Order: sequence, then C-alpha cells, then structure tokens
Amino acid sequence: MTAKSLTATTWRSPAVILVCGCLIALLTFGPRSAFGFFLTPMSNAHGWGREVFALAFAIQNLLWGVAQPIAGAIADRFGTARVICAGVLLYAAGLALMSVSTTPILLDITSGVLIGFGLSGCSFNLVLSAFGKLLKPEWRGLALGLGTGAGSFGQFLFAPFGVAMIDSYGWQSALLVFGGLLLLAVPLALALTTPPSTSHAETGKQQSMASALGEAFAHRSYVLLVLGFFTCGFQLAFVTAHLPSYLIDRGLSAEVGGWTIAIIGLFNIVGSLTSGYLGNVMPKRYILSFIYFTRALSIVAFVLLPTSVPLTLAFAVITGFTWLSTVPPTSGLVAVMFGTRWLAMLYGFAFFSHQVGGFLGVLLGGYAFEYFGSYNPVWWLSVFFGVMSALINLPIVEKPAGRFAAASA
Repeated sequence: MTAKSLTATTWRSPAVILVCGCLIALLTFGPRSAFGFFLTPMSNAHGWGREVFALAFAIQNLLWGVAQPIAGAIADRFGTARVICAGVLLYAAGLALMSVSTTPILLDITSGVLIGFGLSGCSFNLVLSAFGKLLKPEWRGLALGLGTGAGSFGQFLFAPFGVAMIDSYGWQSALLVFGGLLLLAVPLALALTTPPSTSHAETGKQQSMASALGEAFAHRSYVLLVLGFFTCGFQLAFVTAHLPSYLIDRGLSAEVGGWTIAIIGLFNIVGSLTSGYLGNVMPKRYILSFIYFTRALSIVAFVLLPTSVPLTLAFAVITGFTWLSTVPPTSGLVAVMFGTRWLAMLYGFAFFSHQVGGFLGVLLGGYAFEYFGSYNPVWWLSVFFGVMSALINLPIVEKPAGRFAAASA
C-alpha cells in the first residue's frame, strides 16, 4: 500500500499523521531531556556521587542505542504502532519505579534498563520512520523537521516544568507526573499504524534484513554517516545530563539551568525545521558538517569566556539551533541511499552510534568531575569530536546505492 493510497482512503490524512506523530515525539522526548535536573536532588537524597546517576543515564543511552535497530526492524516488519505502545509502557514504568530507586543498582535498572529499552520503541526515531513510510516523498523533508522539532518543543516545555515540579512537590512526584503524561502517547500511536511489510514496495521484490544490512555496511557513505553521528550523541547526552550541575558549580541557579535547557529545546524547533527544509534544496552533507563545526566553536567560547547568564543563554541559543538539527539530514540520507523499506532499522544503526557517543559523554562527564573536580576535559573532547565529524561528513555521496539505484533506474 503506497503512502498516497493509505492517506487518501482513511481518516489518517497527512495532517493527522503529522500532528499525532509530533505529539508523540513531544511527550516521549520531553521527560528524558529533563533528567539532568534530577541528578543533584537524587544524589543529595541518597548520598551518591555524581558518577552513580551518570552511570544509570549512560546505561540508558547505550541500551536505547542497542535496542533501536531491533525495535526499528520489528516496526519495519510488523508495524509501528505496536512498537510505540510497548515502548511507552516500558518508559512510563521506568519513570514511576525510578521514584522509589534507593540504591544504585535499582537506579540502573529503572532509569537505565527500563527507560533505555522503552525509548527505543517510542522515541522520535520511530515517529520519523513512520513519517517516511506514510507520507509522500515531497512531504518527507518538512515532516522530518517537524517531528524532530516537536521533540525539542517537549524539551522546552518539560525542562522548566520539571524544575518547578521538583521545587514545589519533590523529585519523586515529578517523576510520577512525567510517567502519567507519557501514557497519553498510547492512543496517539494509532495514527502511525503502518502495515506489516511482506513485500518491497519500491523494487517490486522483497529484500531480506540481512541483505539490507550487508548492503548498508558495505556502503562507504553510510559508514561515514554512522561514524559522524557518534559526536551528536556524545555532545547532546553530556549537555543534557551535566549542564545543569555545571552551571550550579559555576555559581548560577537551578532556574537558569532550567531555562537554558528549555531555550535549547525552543531554538532547536527552528533549527530542525530549517535543517529539514534545507535538506530538500542543498546537499545534506554540507548541512551536517556546518552543524558539527558550529557546535565545536560554540563550546570553545562557552568554556573560555567567564560564566554569566547572558553567555549561558547565548550558548543555549546556538546549541539549540544545532541540537537535533542533525536528525533530518541524517535520516534523510538513509532514505536517499536505501529507500524506506528498512528505514527504521538502518537509521536505528546510525542511532546506535549516536547512543554509544551518548553513553561515553554521560559516563565520562561523571567520572571526570569525580576525579578532576571539573568537566573541562569532556568539554574539550566534545570540541575535538565536533571538528572530526565536520570533516567526516564531507565525502558522503548523496545518491541511491547499489540495488536501490538499479531499481530506481
């Protein structure tokens, strides 16, 4: 069933699909982006060092990445809605049980394992793959930008909301409220139902999962894309987990941290939409290279200049423009190279690289602070990775690969 016939003969018009998908992205990305605000109160309540929370958050990032290709393959084969609903239930359970996690191992299980696996099934990655399958190609760039921007709007809403909830009702209540709100994504998932795949709509014949993986990892441009995406995860996870505490260490208030994360989310809406639009009119590899290099320069200025509220908010604006704006060109390049048949799985492997970076960014941030009393080593490592990814993305070839190119011809 084509995207055109699917949307024309059911209640799921392109607008309904976009709205429901964006709301899911908002609800699932919002709570996770506010986790950094729980580091200090949870650590103080249980007498933990920062490396305890950092390890749990790092496990979450890693398992999210490990399970993402699996969740993507299941969604590609059996449909997206079921996977999203299962992911939401795991995620909500992890948030609720996180509120009663009184030992490091329990925190690893709830915040790390349950939420990590839950995110792999319900995050904006699955939403974007559903957009790619259900919407016509001319909608794709805008839809990818909207889906990514919606996740950022969730960050904008949940960051100050999380700070206010923690200050007014305590961190346990904030986690329970987050879990309850997340359940709203279950009925919305019906709009993203994709039919089980039994044939290859784009070539007229079926391509196996093994064949798709072999083709992708033998393709130089895909490998470069996957390697470059590592940096995005390293930088984003480090900032999400440690920036609020870093700002407190530098003499700023928790409220400033809340608004900093919120501003990052707000301006990433613009950045993601711009990135999605530009991906339709200019080479996506240049967009990615520009994003990574801009991030590296902004971190250099943020670390070297004296800490102040104006500097922090300026850093938030620049970081926001480049925050998740890597996602539309990255997922778009996967679709260009290999089509949409195994899009969720192949983008899932790219996202695995992203989450390995996230695992290391969070973990190294916690251990750097405990051993050196400073986050500076990880800030400078972020600069190095940013420059390297800016260079890695430049040689990418933006055209259909191998079998898909022959079929298109």
